[in-house]
Amino acid sequence: MAHYDLEEQEQIDSLKTWWNMYGNLITGVVVAGAVAVVGWQGWNWHQRGQAAQASAIYGVLEQAVAARDAQKVKAAAGELAEKFGGTAYAGMGALVAARQSFEAGDLKTATAQLTWAVENGKDEVRDLARLRLAAVQLDEKAYDQALKHLEAAHAPAFDTRFLELKGDILAAQGKGADAKAAYKAALDKMTDKAGPTRELLQQKLDSLGEAA
Repeated sequence: MAHYDLEEQEQIDSLKTWWNMYGNLITGVVVAGAVAVVGWQGWNWHQRGQAAQASAIYGVLEQAVAARDAQKVKAAAGELAEKFGGTAYAGMGALVAARQSFEAGDLKTATAQLTWAVENGKDEVRDLARLRLAAVQLDEKAYDQALKHLEAAHAPAFDTRFLELKGDILAAQGKGADAKAAYKAALDKMTDKAGPTRELLQQKLDSLGEAA
């Protein structure tokens, strides 16, 4: 039988002492790390499952819009908001449903759906919701509320649209000089030097004449 020499035995004794001091700590760290990995994988799995279910409901919503089934649109959008509010599909569903409600003349429902998207949507969805909500409020002559939404921070890509709508609201209030300033700022933000959108914006500006 092989025998450990004195140096090997000392190394073993040192290792035993070290393990007695730190073994429980190391085991705890390893277990915690394993739990974290499992938890992360479980969370990712949950998120993928949520997205898949939300995608299916969003598909139902799109079909309902195509069929002009207002009740089914509202139901699908409501389910997305209630059960899958953390997914991108919920915000997009609110925008789609709001457009259908607006076109149907149901401004109250459109306002509620857009408000939800403003409060719960992310990035471009939130910015689009603010624009559309402000446009609905313009139609309802709720000018101050509409302007408040347009003052919120938004992505630079939406600068022109926010400023143009601000000009529309100010013009509706009879504030010609302020409306002209908003239209001019919108034109300055545009990257296109020609095109129907720029022409329409220029026409709005020109229609104000020498407003002061």
